Amino acid sequence: MSTSRDLVDGAVSDRIDVRDRGLLYGDGVFETCLFVNGHAPLWPRHVERLRESCARLHLPRPEVAKLEREAVQVSAGMARAVVRMTLTRGSGERGYAAPRAMQPTRIVSAFPAPASARDWYRCGIRVRFCTTRLAAQPLLAGIKHLNRLEQVLARAEWDDTDIVEGMMCDTSGKVIGATAANVFAVIDGRLVTPALDRCGVAGVMRAEVMVQCAPVAVREIGVDELMRAEEIFLTNAVRGVMPVTALESRTWPIGPIARRLIAHTQAIGLLPEDAC
Repeated sequence: MSTSRDLVDGAVSDRIDVRDRGLLYGDGVFETCLFVNGHAPLWPRHVERLRESCARLHLPRPEVAKLEREAVQVSAGMARAVVRMTLTRGSGERGYAAPRAMQPTRIVSAFPAPASARDWYRCGIRVRFCTTRLAAQPLLAGIKHLNRLEQVLARAEWDDTDIVEGMMCDTSGKVIGATAANVFAVIDGRLVTPALDRCGVAGVMRAEVMVQCAPVAVREIGVDELMRAEEIFLTNAVRGVMPVTALESRTWPIGPIARRLIAHTQAIGLLPEDAC
Protein backbone atom coordinates (compact mmCIF):
# COMPACT_ATOMS: atom_id res chain seq x y z
CA MET A 1 0.00 0.00 0.00
CA SER A 2 1.28 3.47 -0.90
CA THR A 3 2.49 5.63 1.98
CA SER A 4 2.10 8.76 -0.12
CA ARG A 5 -0.79 11.12 -0.84
CA ASP A 6 -1.14 11.68 -4.57
CA LEU A 7 -2.92 14.04 -6.93
CA VAL A 8 -2.93 13.47 -10.69
CA ASP A 9 -4.07 16.55 -12.58
CA GLY A 10 -5.69 17.77 -9.38
CA ALA A 11 -7.67 14.60 -8.62
CA VAL A 12 -6.89 12.11 -5.87
CA SER A 13 -5.29 9.19 -7.71
CA ASP A 14 -2.11 7.13 -7.98
CA ARG A 15 -2.66 6.03 -11.60
CA ILE A 16 -1.50 7.47 -14.93
CA ASP A 17 -2.14 6.54 -18.56
CA VAL A 18 0.15 3.72 -19.76
CA ARG A 19 0.88 5.89 -22.83
CA ASP A 20 2.16 8.80 -20.73
CA ARG A 21 5.43 10.01 -22.21
CA GLY A 22 6.93 10.45 -18.77
CA LEU A 23 6.58 6.69 -18.28
CA LEU A 24 7.54 5.70 -21.82
CA TYR A 25 10.43 8.07 -22.50
CA GLY A 26 11.24 9.96 -19.30
CA ASP A 27 9.78 12.96 -21.12
CA GLY A 28 9.27 15.33 -18.24
CA VAL A 29 10.74 17.07 -15.22
CA PHE A 30 10.30 17.01 -11.47
CA GLU A 31 11.06 18.86 -8.26
CA THR A 32 11.42 17.36 -4.78
CA CYS A 33 10.68 19.89 -2.04
CA LEU A 34 10.68 19.79 1.73
CA PHE A 35 7.51 21.26 3.26
CA VAL A 36 7.62 22.16 6.95
CA ASN A 37 4.16 22.75 8.41
CA GLY A 38 2.83 23.68 4.99
CA HIS A 39 5.75 25.93 4.04
CA ALA A 40 8.67 25.11 1.71
CA PRO A 41 11.78 27.01 2.86
CA LEU A 42 13.36 26.80 -0.62
CA TRP A 43 10.16 27.21 -2.65
CA PRO A 44 11.28 30.20 -4.79
CA ARG A 45 14.40 28.30 -5.85
CA HIS A 46 12.38 25.21 -6.75
CA VAL A 47 10.05 27.36 -8.86
CA GLU A 48 12.96 29.02 -10.63
CA ARG A 49 14.52 25.67 -11.57
CA LEU A 50 11.18 24.16 -12.58
CA ARG A 51 10.55 27.04 -14.96
CA GLU A 52 14.02 26.62 -16.45
CA SER A 53 13.53 22.85 -16.78
CA CYS A 54 10.19 23.26 -18.58
CA ALA A 55 11.64 25.89 -20.91
CA ARG A 56 14.54 23.60 -21.82
CA LEU A 57 12.22 20.70 -22.65
CA HIS A 58 9.71 22.96 -24.44
CA LEU A 59 7.00 22.12 -21.92
CA PRO A 60 4.26 24.65 -21.08
CA ARG A 61 5.15 27.17 -18.40
CA PRO A 62 4.20 25.58 -15.04
CA GLU A 63 1.14 26.86 -13.17
CA VAL A 64 3.02 27.71 -10.00
CA ALA A 65 0.03 28.81 -7.91
CA LYS A 66 -1.81 25.59 -8.69
CA LEU A 67 1.25 23.47 -7.88
CA GLU A 68 1.68 25.27 -4.56
CA ARG A 69 -1.97 24.77 -3.61
CA GLU A 70 -1.76 21.08 -4.43
CA ALA A 71 1.54 20.69 -2.58
CA VAL A 72 0.01 22.23 0.53
CA GLN A 73 -3.06 20.00 0.12
CA VAL A 74 -1.17 16.69 -0.08
CA SER A 75 1.22 17.63 2.73
CA ALA A 76 -1.51 18.83 5.12
CA GLY A 77 -1.11 17.39 8.59
CA MET A 78 2.52 16.37 8.04
CA ALA A 79 4.93 18.38 10.13
CA ARG A 80 7.72 17.60 7.68
CA ALA A 81 6.81 16.30 4.23
CA VAL A 82 8.74 15.54 1.07
CA VAL A 83 6.63 16.76 -1.86
CA ARG A 84 7.44 15.64 -5.37
CA MET A 85 5.97 17.59 -8.28
CA THR A 86 6.22 15.84 -11.65
CA LEU A 87 5.29 17.37 -15.00
CA THR A 88 5.27 15.18 -18.13
CA ARG A 89 4.44 15.92 -21.74
CA GLY A 90 1.32 13.80 -21.27
CA SER A 91 0.02 10.95 -23.42
CA GLY A 92 0.41 10.61 -27.15
CA GLU A 93 0.72 8.28 -30.10
CA ARG A 94 3.53 5.76 -30.25
CA GLY A 95 6.92 7.23 -31.25
CA TYR A 96 9.29 9.96 -30.14
CA ALA A 97 7.54 12.82 -31.94
CA ALA A 98 5.82 15.11 -29.48
CA PRO A 99 2.00 15.17 -29.71
CA ARG A 100 0.63 18.07 -31.71
CA ALA A 101 -2.01 18.82 -29.07
CA MET A 102 0.01 18.59 -25.89
CA GLN A 103 -1.88 17.89 -22.66
CA PRO A 104 0.75 17.66 -19.89
CA THR A 105 0.28 15.41 -16.89
CA ARG A 106 0.73 16.97 -13.44
CA ILE A 107 1.49 14.69 -10.48
CA VAL A 108 1.92 16.02 -6.93
CA SER A 109 2.76 13.56 -4.16
CA ALA A 110 3.67 13.91 -0.49
CA PHE A 111 5.57 11.49 1.73
CA PRO A 112 6.53 11.78 5.40
CA ALA A 113 10.06 13.21 5.45
CA PRO A 114 12.67 10.64 6.46
CA ALA A 115 14.48 11.36 9.69
CA SER A 116 18.12 12.20 8.93
CA ALA A 117 20.59 10.82 11.44
CA ARG A 118 21.73 13.52 13.85
CA ASP A 119 25.26 12.18 13.54
CA TRP A 120 25.32 13.37 9.93
CA TYR A 121 25.37 16.98 11.08
CA ARG A 122 27.21 16.46 14.35
CA CYS A 123 29.88 13.99 13.19
CA GLY A 124 29.76 14.07 9.39
CA ILE A 125 29.10 11.39 6.79
CA ARG A 126 31.10 8.70 5.02
CA VAL A 127 31.14 8.81 1.21
CA ARG A 128 32.62 6.58 -1.50
CA PHE A 129 33.37 6.99 -5.20
CA CYS A 130 31.05 5.33 -7.71
CA THR A 131 32.29 3.59 -10.84
CA THR A 132 29.18 4.63 -12.80
CA ARG A 133 29.96 7.77 -14.79
CA LEU A 134 27.70 10.63 -15.86
CA ALA A 135 27.46 11.10 -19.61
CA ALA A 136 27.81 14.58 -21.08
CA GLN A 137 24.63 16.15 -22.50
CA PRO A 138 24.71 19.94 -22.32
CA LEU A 139 21.07 20.23 -23.47
CA LEU A 140 19.93 18.51 -20.27
CA ALA A 141 22.69 19.56 -17.87
CA GLY A 142 21.51 21.18 -14.66
CA ILE A 143 17.80 20.32 -14.87
CA LYS A 144 15.88 17.55 -13.07
CA HIS A 145 14.54 15.57 -16.02
CA LEU A 146 12.87 12.21 -15.39
CA ASN A 147 15.71 9.98 -16.58
CA ARG A 148 17.73 9.14 -13.46
CA LEU A 149 19.13 5.78 -14.60
CA GLU A 150 22.75 6.82 -14.07
CA GLN A 151 21.96 7.65 -10.46
CA VAL A 152 19.99 4.40 -10.04
CA LEU A 153 22.96 2.35 -11.25
CA ALA A 154 25.39 4.31 -9.10
CA ARG A 155 23.28 3.88 -5.97
CA ALA A 156 23.13 0.13 -6.60
CA GLU A 157 26.91 -0.08 -6.18
CA TRP A 158 26.81 -0.26 -2.39
CA ASP A 159 24.59 -1.48 0.43
CA ASP A 160 26.81 -0.58 3.39
CA THR A 161 24.60 1.46 5.71
CA ASP A 162 27.66 3.33 7.01
CA ILE A 163 28.09 4.94 3.59
CA VAL A 164 25.59 7.74 3.12
CA GLU A 165 26.40 8.85 -0.43
CA GLY A 166 28.37 8.00 -3.57
CA MET A 167 30.49 10.56 -5.40
CA MET A 168 30.05 10.57 -9.19
CA CYS A 169 32.38 11.74 -11.95
CA ASP A 170 31.75 12.42 -15.62
CA THR A 171 33.24 10.33 -18.42
CA SER A 172 36.39 12.46 -18.39
CA GLY A 173 36.96 11.74 -14.70
CA LYS A 174 35.96 15.14 -13.32
CA VAL A 175 33.95 15.26 -10.09
CA ILE A 176 30.31 16.30 -10.65
CA GLY A 177 28.49 15.52 -7.40
CA ALA A 178 26.90 12.71 -5.41
CA THR A 179 24.02 10.48 -6.53
CA ALA A 180 21.46 12.80 -4.89
CA ALA A 181 23.48 15.82 -3.80
CA ASN A 182 25.82 18.53 -4.98
CA VAL A 183 29.36 18.83 -3.68
CA PHE A 184 31.37 21.78 -2.36
CA ALA A 185 35.00 21.78 -1.31
CA VAL A 186 37.46 24.24 0.16
CA ILE A 187 40.60 23.98 -1.96
CA ASP A 188 43.60 26.22 -1.31
CA GLY A 189 41.44 28.29 0.99
CA ARG A 190 38.67 28.93 -1.55
CA LEU A 191 35.18 27.43 -1.72
CA VAL A 192 34.57 25.70 -5.06
CA THR A 193 31.83 23.58 -6.65
CA PRO A 194 31.88 21.64 -9.93
CA ALA A 195 30.72 23.24 -13.17
CA LEU A 196 27.48 21.62 -14.35
CA ASP A 197 27.37 22.79 -17.95
CA ARG A 198 27.81 19.27 -19.39
CA CYS A 199 26.00 17.02 -16.91
CA GLY A 200 24.71 16.87 -13.35
CA VAL A 201 21.84 18.58 -11.54
CA ALA A 202 22.02 22.17 -10.31
CA GLY A 203 20.42 21.70 -6.89
CA VAL A 204 18.35 24.35 -5.15
CA MET A 205 20.39 23.96 -1.95
CA ARG A 206 23.49 24.44 -4.10
CA ALA A 207 22.00 27.73 -5.27
CA GLU A 208 21.28 28.75 -1.66
CA VAL A 209 24.87 28.00 -0.63
CA MET A 210 26.27 29.98 -3.55
CA VAL A 211 24.35 33.04 -2.35
CA GLN A 212 25.21 32.57 1.33
CA CYS A 213 28.93 31.98 0.63
CA ALA A 214 29.50 34.23 -2.38
CA PRO A 215 31.81 34.30 -4.16
CA VAL A 216 32.03 30.56 -4.93
CA ALA A 217 34.31 29.37 -7.72
CA VAL A 218 32.48 27.19 -10.26
CA ARG A 219 34.92 25.07 -12.26
CA GLU A 220 36.16 21.59 -13.08
CA ILE A 221 37.43 19.61 -10.09
CA GLY A 222 39.60 16.52 -10.48
CA VAL A 223 39.54 13.57 -8.10
CA ASP A 224 43.08 14.19 -6.85
CA GLU A 225 42.25 17.85 -6.23
CA LEU A 226 39.11 16.93 -4.29
CA MET A 227 41.06 14.48 -2.14
CA ARG A 228 43.44 17.23 -1.00
CA ALA A 229 40.63 19.63 -0.08
CA GLU A 230 40.60 21.19 3.38
CA GLU A 231 36.82 20.75 3.74
CA ILE A 232 34.09 18.91 1.80
CA PHE A 233 30.32 18.95 2.21
CA LEU A 234 27.28 17.81 0.23
CA THR A 235 24.03 19.71 -0.25
CA ASN A 236 20.49 18.45 -0.85
CA ALA A 237 17.11 20.20 -0.74
CA VAL A 238 15.69 17.73 1.79
CA ARG A 239 18.77 16.83 3.84
CA GLY A 240 20.39 20.26 3.85
CA VAL A 241 24.16 20.45 4.30
CA MET A 242 26.01 17.21 5.10
CA PRO A 243 29.68 17.52 6.08
CA VAL A 244 31.90 14.83 4.55
CA THR A 245 34.32 13.47 7.15
CA ALA A 246 35.37 10.31 5.28
CA LEU A 247 35.85 9.71 1.54
CA GLU A 248 37.48 6.40 0.67
CA SER A 249 40.58 6.26 2.93
CA ARG A 250 40.82 10.02 3.68
CA THR A 251 39.21 11.68 6.70
CA TRP A 252 38.47 15.31 7.59
CA PRO A 253 37.09 17.22 10.55
CA ILE A 254 33.84 19.12 10.02
CA GLY A 255 34.85 22.46 8.58
CA PRO A 256 33.73 25.95 9.60
CA ILE A 257 31.78 26.64 6.39
CA ALA A 258 29.69 23.49 6.77
CA ARG A 259 28.99 24.35 10.43
CA ARG A 260 27.85 27.84 9.49
CA LEU A 261 25.60 26.52 6.71
CA ILE A 262 24.03 23.90 8.96
CA ALA A 263 23.11 26.71 11.34
CA HIS A 264 21.65 28.62 8.37
CA THR A 265 19.48 25.67 7.30
CA GLN A 266 18.15 25.46 10.84
CA ALA A 267 17.44 29.20 10.85
CA ILE A 268 15.35 29.01 7.65
CA GLY A 269 13.48 25.93 8.88
CA LEU A 270 15.00 23.34 6.56
CA LEU A 271 16.45 21.43 9.51
CA PRO A 272 14.84 21.13 12.94
CA GLU A 273 16.62 23.00 15.72
CA ASP A 274 17.41 19.69 17.41
CA ALA A 275 18.76 18.06 14.23
CA CYS A 276 22.29 18.05 15.61
